[in-house]
Amino acid sequence: MAERSVIMAVIVASGVPARDRADVFQNVVMGAWRSVKRGLYRPAPWDDPRKALRAWLYSVARHLCMHYVNSAYVRRCVLDPMPLGRLRGIVGPDLHAQIEAREVLEALADLKPWQREALLVVDQPASLVAYAKARGMSPGTAASRLRIAREALALKLRRRR
Repeated sequence: MAERSVIMAVIVASGVPARDRADVFQNVVMGAWRSVKRGLYRPAPWDDPRKALRAWLYSVARHLCMHYVNSAYVRRCVLDPMPLGRLRGIVGPDLHAQIEAREVLEALADLKPWQREALLVVDQPASLVAYAKARGMSPGTAASRLRIAREALALKLRRRR
């Protein structure tokens, strides 16, 4: 951190926008730290330690700044106050699907916590049997709870419509 001025000078000279300078600075410091931990900082014993450190930080900062400036994100970044106004058509789910999704989420919120948990288990990569074993219950109990939760959700959705 004592050589912050060297790093910031490279960042500014490389053309990094002001809004991203703090992030790029953090990337440079973290990159330098990782390199030191991997043993990539090996100054010559006869060189002045501070000059060697400054030269090495300059090269690390230059490399990471060029990587940032030439990245596709920066080259294609278009700041627009109304980005959705540039679109030619409707994007995303239609309004009807959004309303239905909101109704389902509200119905889920009205369920008891154990019912919500049982319904959300189905979406996990682990099986229902693994879920039951992790909770200390039999697979039959877990399946029964899932069935009851599905029925409760269906009832709440019918009442809302």
